[in-house]
Amino acid sequence: MLSLQTLRDAHDRIRPYIHRTPCLTNQTIDQMADATIVFKCENFQKIGAFKARGGMNAALQLTDHERTSGIATHSSGNHGQAVAFAARQLGIPAYVVMPVTAPQVKKDAVRGYGATVIECEPTLAAREATVAEVIARTGATLIHPYDDDHVIAGQSTATIELIADNPTGSPFDVIVAPVGGGGLISGTALATHLLSPTTRVVGAEPEGAADAILSFKSGRVEKAPYIQTIADGLMATLSDRTLSYIRQYVTEIKLASDTEIRAAQRLVWERMKIIIEPSCAVPLAVVLKYKNDFAGQTIGIILTGGNVDLGAYFH
Repeated sequence: MLSLQTLRDAHDRIRPYIHRTPCLTNQTIDQMADATIVFKCENFQKIGAFKARGGMNAALQLTDHERTSGIATHSSGNHGQAVAFAARQLGIPAYVVMPVTAPQVKKDAVRGYGATVIECEPTLAAREATVAEVIARTGATLIHPYDDDHVIAGQSTATIELIADNPTGSPFDVIVAPVGGGGLISGTALATHLLSPTTRVVGAEPEGAADAILSFKSGRVEKAPYIQTIADGLMATLSDRTLSYIRQYVTEIKLASDTEIRAAQRLVWERMKIIIEPSCAVPLAVVLKYKNDFAGQTIGIILTGGNVDLGAYFH
Protein backbone atom coordinates (compact mmCIF):
# COMPACT_ATOMS: atom_id res chain seq x y z
CA MET A 1 0.00 0.00 0.00
CA LEU A 2 1.26 3.46 -0.88
CA SER A 3 2.28 5.74 1.98
CA LEU A 4 1.50 9.43 2.42
CA GLN A 5 5.18 10.18 1.79
CA THR A 6 4.98 8.30 -1.54
CA LEU A 7 2.00 10.45 -2.55
CA ARG A 8 3.78 13.66 -1.49
CA ASP A 9 6.90 12.59 -3.40
CA ALA A 10 4.76 12.05 -6.50
CA HIS A 11 3.32 15.53 -6.09
CA ASP A 12 6.77 17.07 -5.80
CA ARG A 13 8.00 15.06 -8.80
CA ILE A 14 5.26 16.11 -11.22
CA ARG A 15 4.74 19.69 -9.99
CA PRO A 16 7.01 21.28 -12.66
CA TYR A 17 5.03 19.57 -15.42
CA ILE A 18 1.38 20.10 -14.41
CA HIS A 19 -1.07 22.85 -13.53
CA ARG A 20 -2.36 23.32 -10.00
CA THR A 21 -5.93 23.50 -11.24
CA PRO A 22 -8.49 25.77 -9.59
CA CYS A 23 -11.27 24.81 -7.19
CA LEU A 24 -14.52 26.47 -8.29
CA THR A 25 -17.96 26.80 -6.70
CA ASN A 26 -21.38 27.68 -8.10
CA GLN A 27 -24.30 29.01 -6.05
CA THR A 28 -26.98 27.81 -8.46
CA ILE A 29 -25.71 24.24 -8.42
CA ASP A 30 -25.36 24.40 -4.62
CA GLN A 31 -29.02 25.42 -4.37
CA MET A 32 -30.09 22.60 -6.69
CA ALA A 33 -28.13 20.07 -4.63
CA ASP A 34 -28.94 21.65 -1.25
CA ALA A 35 -25.25 21.23 -0.49
CA THR A 36 -21.93 23.08 -0.75
CA ILE A 37 -19.92 21.71 -3.68
CA VAL A 38 -16.29 22.42 -4.52
CA PHE A 39 -15.27 21.41 -8.04
CA LYS A 40 -11.60 20.48 -8.61
CA CYS A 41 -11.28 21.52 -12.26
CA GLU A 42 -8.97 19.01 -13.90
CA ASN A 43 -10.57 19.93 -17.22
CA PHE A 44 -8.03 22.78 -17.05
CA GLN A 45 -5.13 20.36 -16.54
CA LYS A 46 -2.37 19.81 -19.11
CA ILE A 47 -3.84 17.59 -21.88
CA GLY A 48 -7.29 18.57 -20.58
CA ALA A 49 -7.56 15.82 -17.99
CA PHE A 50 -6.25 14.58 -14.62
CA LYS A 51 -4.49 11.73 -16.40
CA ALA A 52 -1.47 13.97 -16.98
CA ARG A 53 -0.62 13.47 -13.30
CA GLY A 54 -0.37 9.68 -13.30
CA GLY A 55 1.25 9.41 -16.70
CA MET A 56 3.90 11.96 -15.78
CA ASN A 57 4.65 10.37 -12.42
CA ALA A 58 5.15 6.94 -13.99
CA ALA A 59 7.27 8.23 -16.89
CA LEU A 60 9.56 10.21 -14.62
CA GLN A 61 10.50 7.01 -12.77
CA LEU A 62 11.73 5.14 -15.85
CA THR A 63 15.38 4.14 -15.91
CA ASP A 64 17.66 5.61 -18.55
CA HIS A 65 17.61 2.25 -20.33
CA GLU A 66 13.81 2.14 -20.34
CA ARG A 67 13.60 5.67 -21.69
CA THR A 68 15.65 4.65 -24.73
CA SER A 69 12.90 2.33 -26.00
CA GLY A 70 10.03 4.62 -25.06
CA ILE A 71 6.66 3.97 -23.46
CA ALA A 72 3.43 2.34 -24.56
CA THR A 73 -0.15 2.13 -23.36
CA HIS A 74 -3.72 1.46 -24.41
CA SER A 75 -6.36 4.11 -23.91
CA SER A 76 -9.71 5.43 -25.12
CA GLY A 77 -8.12 8.86 -25.08
CA ASN A 78 -7.09 10.80 -22.00
CA HIS A 79 -4.48 8.41 -20.64
CA GLY A 80 -3.10 8.09 -24.16
CA GLN A 81 -2.69 11.84 -24.25
CA ALA A 82 -1.03 11.73 -20.83
CA VAL A 83 1.53 9.17 -21.99
CA ALA A 84 2.14 11.09 -25.21
CA PHE A 85 2.54 14.33 -23.25
CA ALA A 86 4.97 12.72 -20.79
CA ALA A 87 7.00 11.23 -23.63
CA ARG A 88 7.28 14.60 -25.32
CA GLN A 89 8.47 16.19 -22.07
CA LEU A 90 11.19 13.53 -21.79
CA GLY A 91 12.04 13.41 -25.49
CA ILE A 92 11.27 9.69 -25.85
CA PRO A 93 9.01 7.64 -28.18
CA ALA A 94 5.41 6.81 -27.25
CA TYR A 95 3.04 4.22 -28.71
CA VAL A 96 -0.67 4.47 -27.89
CA VAL A 97 -3.16 1.73 -28.77
CA MET A 98 -6.64 3.25 -29.18
CA PRO A 99 -10.00 1.69 -30.09
CA VAL A 100 -11.30 2.66 -33.51
CA THR A 101 -14.34 4.14 -31.74
CA ALA A 102 -12.31 6.61 -29.65
CA PRO A 103 -13.29 10.25 -30.26
CA GLN A 104 -11.35 11.72 -33.18
CA VAL A 105 -10.40 14.74 -31.07
CA LYS A 106 -8.55 12.43 -28.67
CA LYS A 107 -6.76 10.53 -31.45
CA ASP A 108 -5.70 13.82 -32.99
CA ALA A 109 -4.44 15.10 -29.65
CA VAL A 110 -2.33 11.98 -29.03
CA ARG A 111 -0.75 12.36 -32.47
CA GLY A 112 -0.33 16.06 -31.83
CA TYR A 113 1.97 15.27 -28.90
CA GLY A 114 4.13 13.21 -31.25
CA ALA A 115 3.01 9.71 -30.28
CA THR A 116 2.30 6.86 -32.69
CA VAL A 117 -1.37 5.78 -32.61
CA ILE A 118 -2.21 2.13 -33.32
CA GLU A 119 -5.95 1.49 -33.69
CA CYS A 120 -7.70 -1.72 -32.61
CA GLU A 121 -11.15 -3.15 -32.09
CA PRO A 122 -13.09 -1.58 -29.18
CA THR A 123 -12.64 -4.38 -26.66
CA LEU A 124 -10.32 -4.64 -23.68
CA ALA A 125 -8.96 -7.95 -25.02
CA ALA A 126 -8.05 -6.30 -28.35
CA ARG A 127 -6.42 -3.36 -26.58
CA GLU A 128 -4.30 -5.61 -24.36
CA ALA A 129 -3.30 -7.93 -27.21
CA THR A 130 -2.34 -5.03 -29.47
CA VAL A 131 -0.26 -3.24 -26.84
CA ALA A 132 1.52 -6.54 -26.09
CA GLU A 133 2.45 -6.79 -29.78
CA VAL A 134 3.72 -3.20 -29.77
CA ILE A 135 5.86 -3.82 -26.69
CA ALA A 136 7.29 -7.02 -28.19
CA ARG A 137 8.20 -5.13 -31.37
CA THR A 138 9.58 -1.91 -29.84
CA GLY A 139 10.82 -2.84 -26.38
CA ALA A 140 8.72 0.00 -24.95
CA THR A 141 7.73 0.01 -21.27
CA LEU A 142 4.04 -0.27 -20.48
CA ILE A 143 2.44 2.53 -18.49
CA HIS A 144 -0.91 0.98 -17.66
CA PRO A 145 -3.90 3.34 -17.52
CA TYR A 146 -4.68 2.41 -13.91
CA ASP A 147 -3.16 -0.92 -12.76
CA ASP A 148 0.09 0.75 -11.67
CA ASP A 149 0.99 2.23 -8.28
CA HIS A 150 3.04 5.01 -9.90
CA VAL A 151 -0.06 6.03 -11.87
CA ILE A 152 -2.32 5.78 -8.81
CA ALA A 153 0.11 7.90 -6.77
CA GLY A 154 0.11 10.51 -9.52
CA GLN A 155 -3.69 10.60 -9.67
CA SER A 156 -3.85 11.05 -5.88
CA THR A 157 -2.26 14.48 -6.22
CA ALA A 158 -5.51 16.00 -7.47
CA THR A 159 -7.08 15.15 -4.12
CA ILE A 160 -4.05 16.41 -2.18
CA GLU A 161 -4.62 19.78 -3.88
CA LEU A 162 -8.40 19.66 -3.47
CA ILE A 163 -8.14 19.15 0.29
CA ALA A 164 -5.41 21.79 0.65
CA ASP A 165 -7.22 24.38 -1.50
CA ASN A 166 -10.76 23.81 -0.15
CA PRO A 167 -12.20 27.36 -0.08
CA THR A 168 -15.18 26.64 2.18
CA GLY A 169 -13.41 26.65 5.54
CA SER A 170 -15.17 23.38 6.39
CA PRO A 171 -13.64 19.93 5.99
CA PHE A 172 -15.19 17.86 3.24
CA ASP A 173 -17.90 15.49 4.37
CA VAL A 174 -17.53 13.54 1.15
CA ILE A 175 -15.42 13.54 -2.02
CA VAL A 176 -16.99 12.09 -5.17
CA ALA A 177 -14.93 10.85 -8.12
CA PRO A 178 -15.81 8.84 -11.23
CA VAL A 179 -14.88 5.17 -11.57
CA GLY A 180 -13.54 3.58 -14.74
CA GLY A 181 -10.54 1.31 -14.28
CA GLY A 182 -10.15 2.67 -10.77
CA GLY A 183 -6.87 4.58 -10.88
CA LEU A 184 -8.37 7.94 -9.95
CA ILE A 185 -10.76 6.63 -7.30
CA SER A 186 -7.93 4.56 -5.76
CA GLY A 187 -5.65 7.58 -5.50
CA THR A 188 -8.53 9.79 -4.35
CA ALA A 189 -9.63 7.39 -1.64
CA LEU A 190 -6.11 6.71 -0.38
CA ALA A 191 -5.17 10.42 -0.21
CA THR A 192 -8.46 11.21 1.54
CA HIS A 193 -7.93 8.41 4.06
CA LEU A 194 -4.43 9.68 4.85
CA LEU A 195 -5.15 13.43 4.87
CA SER A 196 -8.82 13.71 5.92
CA PRO A 197 -9.86 10.42 7.51
CA THR A 198 -13.33 11.62 8.52
CA THR A 199 -14.19 12.37 4.86
CA ARG A 200 -16.14 9.69 2.99
CA VAL A 201 -15.26 8.81 -0.61
CA VAL A 202 -18.04 7.87 -3.03
CA GLY A 203 -17.47 6.43 -6.48
CA ALA A 204 -19.70 7.53 -9.37
CA GLU A 205 -20.21 5.11 -12.24
CA PRO A 206 -22.38 5.10 -15.38
CA GLU A 207 -25.19 2.56 -15.47
CA GLY A 208 -23.94 1.54 -18.92
CA ALA A 209 -20.56 0.34 -17.58
CA ALA A 210 -21.48 -0.83 -14.10
CA ASP A 211 -18.70 -3.26 -13.22
CA ALA A 212 -17.21 -1.48 -10.19
CA ILE A 213 -20.42 -1.55 -8.17
CA LEU A 214 -20.66 -5.32 -8.69
CA SER A 215 -16.98 -5.85 -7.85
CA PHE A 216 -17.30 -3.63 -4.77
CA LYS A 217 -20.10 -5.82 -3.45
CA SER A 218 -18.68 -9.22 -4.36
CA GLY A 219 -15.02 -8.60 -3.53
CA ARG A 220 -13.76 -9.91 -6.87
CA VAL A 221 -13.32 -8.25 -10.26
CA GLU A 222 -16.61 -8.49 -12.15
CA LYS A 223 -17.50 -7.46 -15.69
CA ALA A 224 -20.34 -5.07 -16.43
CA PRO A 225 -23.57 -6.76 -17.61
CA TYR A 226 -23.39 -4.56 -20.70
CA ILE A 227 -21.32 -1.59 -21.90
CA GLN A 228 -23.22 1.23 -23.54
CA THR A 229 -22.65 4.75 -22.26
CA ILE A 230 -21.71 8.24 -23.40
CA ALA A 231 -19.08 8.23 -20.64
CA ASP A 232 -16.43 6.80 -22.94
CA GLY A 233 -13.63 7.29 -20.40
CA LEU A 234 -15.29 5.01 -17.83
CA MET A 235 -15.70 1.78 -19.77
CA ALA A 236 -12.66 -0.02 -18.34
CA THR A 237 -12.94 -2.85 -15.83
CA LEU A 238 -11.28 -2.65 -12.41
CA SER A 239 -8.07 -4.56 -11.70
CA ASP A 240 -7.36 -6.56 -8.56
CA ARG A 241 -5.09 -3.71 -7.47
CA THR A 242 -7.67 -0.95 -7.83
CA LEU A 243 -10.45 -3.09 -6.35
CA SER A 244 -8.27 -3.60 -3.27
CA TYR A 245 -7.94 0.17 -2.74
CA ILE A 246 -11.65 0.70 -3.38
CA ARG A 247 -12.74 -2.01 -0.96
CA GLN A 248 -10.56 -0.54 1.78
CA TYR A 249 -11.19 3.17 1.39
CA VAL A 250 -14.35 3.85 -0.64
CA THR A 251 -17.67 4.06 1.23
CA GLU A 252 -19.96 3.19 -1.67
CA ILE A 253 -20.43 3.40 -5.44
CA LYS A 254 -23.51 4.98 -6.98
CA LEU A 255 -24.80 4.84 -10.56
CA ALA A 256 -26.15 7.46 -12.97
CA SER A 257 -27.91 6.97 -16.29
CA ASP A 258 -26.77 8.56 -19.54
CA THR A 259 -29.75 10.93 -19.35
CA GLU A 260 -28.67 12.05 -15.88
CA ILE A 261 -25.05 12.37 -17.01
CA ARG A 262 -26.01 14.54 -19.99
CA ALA A 263 -28.14 16.77 -17.75
CA ALA A 264 -25.25 17.26 -15.31
CA GLN A 265 -22.82 17.97 -18.15
CA ARG A 266 -25.17 20.56 -19.61
CA LEU A 267 -25.68 22.14 -16.19
CA VAL A 268 -21.92 22.66 -15.76
CA TRP A 269 -21.58 24.05 -19.28
CA GLU A 270 -24.48 26.47 -18.81
CA ARG A 271 -23.99 27.55 -15.19
CA MET A 272 -20.22 27.35 -14.71
CA LYS A 273 -19.31 28.27 -18.31
CA ILE A 274 -16.68 25.54 -18.51
CA ILE A 275 -16.42 22.57 -20.85
CA ILE A 276 -16.43 19.09 -19.33
CA GLU A 277 -16.71 15.73 -21.03
CA PRO A 278 -19.49 13.23 -20.20
CA SER A 279 -17.29 10.99 -17.99
CA CYS A 280 -16.51 14.08 -15.94
CA ALA A 281 -20.20 14.79 -15.24
CA VAL A 282 -20.99 11.48 -13.55
CA PRO A 283 -20.14 12.60 -9.96
CA LEU A 284 -22.45 15.64 -10.18
CA ALA A 285 -25.14 13.47 -11.75
CA VAL A 286 -24.89 11.13 -8.75
CA VAL A 287 -25.01 13.98 -6.22
CA LEU A 288 -28.15 15.42 -7.86
CA LYS A 289 -29.79 12.00 -8.26
CA TYR A 290 -29.22 11.02 -4.63
CA LYS A 291 -29.84 14.50 -3.26
CA ASN A 292 -31.14 13.26 0.09
CA ASP A 293 -27.91 11.34 0.72
CA PHE A 294 -25.77 14.46 0.20
CA ALA A 295 -27.99 17.33 1.38
CA GLY A 296 -26.45 19.80 3.81
CA GLN A 297 -22.92 18.47 3.30
CA THR A 298 -19.66 19.94 2.00
CA ILE A 299 -18.79 17.95 -1.11
CA GLY A 300 -15.62 17.80 -3.19
CA ILE A 301 -16.08 16.73 -6.82
CA ILE A 302 -13.20 16.03 -9.17
CA LEU A 303 -14.07 17.28 -12.65
CA THR A 304 -11.81 14.90 -14.47
CA GLY A 305 -11.50 16.29 -17.99
CA GLY A 306 -12.76 18.49 -20.77
CA ASN A 307 -11.79 16.71 -23.97
CA VAL A 308 -15.03 16.94 -25.90
CA ASP A 309 -15.33 16.33 -29.63
CA LEU A 310 -16.80 19.71 -30.53
CA GLY A 311 -17.40 18.45 -34.05
CA ALA A 312 -20.44 16.72 -32.61
CA TYR A 313 -21.80 20.11 -31.54
CA PHE A 314 -20.68 22.40 -34.37
CA HIS A 315 -21.25 21.15 -37.90
